Amino acid sequence: MRNAPSPVKKLAVDRGLQTYQPESLRLPEVQERLSSVGADAMIVAAYGLLLPPAVLQAARYGAINIHASLLPRWRGAAPRQRALLAGDAQSGVAIMQMDEGLDTGPVFAQRAIPIRAEDDFGSLHDKFAELGAQLLLDVLAAIERGGAHTTVQPQPGVTYAPKIDKTETWLRWRESADAVERAVRAFRPARGALARFQGKPMKIWRARVTDGTGAPGTVIDATNLHVACGTGALVIEELQPAAGRRMTTADFLRGHRIGNGMRFE
Repeated sequence: MRNAPSPVKKLAVDRGLQTYQPESLRLPEVQERLSSVGADAMIVAAYGLLLPPAVLQAARYGAINIHASLLPRWRGAAPRQRALLAGDAQSGVAIMQMDEGLDTGPVFAQRAIPIRAEDDFGSLHDKFAELGAQLLLDVLAAIERGGAHTTVQPQPGVTYAPKIDKTETWLRWRESADAVERAVRAFRPARGALARFQGKPMKIWRARVTDGTGAPGTVIDATNLHVACGTGALVIEELQPAAGRRMTTADFLRGHRIGNGMRFE
């Protein structure tokens, strides 16, 4: 419950680089200080707010954003989770020239990667971090030698990725098993997918799709914790009871008596 420096600041301090953390970028004195640095480019990553026009113009080549999607799909705060929830076959990283809109600026370069069946928010985060860092260096090198060009984003295909609300992390058993399983991966490891079992919240960390029918949310095979969905069923493989530790379903079943017909809500 204490303020802690980000990894970026820790690295900057270790390297003896100046750091500056204003409470707001809208204050005139803050904007003047940013302009006085005389930077060639301002790099923006995961900032989460729109930059004022004066800040966008503070550096010679403006503000350059690393965005975790293939624009114009999934503009906004939570592109990786939205791509997983939607079942997208691929996503990627875009290096974009920022303007006053929400991820609407022209794009320097994009690189796509497939979203694999085992990918979750954590694995995509790590893949995108590595890909985005290298792509950013390529774009900055192109800018330096005068060979960088941008492409205006097309209007067809624009989608938005609003910030994930906690209410969205509750699993909806009436949806297909495929959709519920994607939600489990979209919220792993951040937040965790939630369900209510025997009146208490439980986090579902890992699951796989299987065949089965029954009322949505009903345990249809207690020996392996098969739970019916709107179509198909899930085998819950890893979970975390309220006030408990994260564990395999086998460990959970050794300490809890679960019967067919019990309900996840």
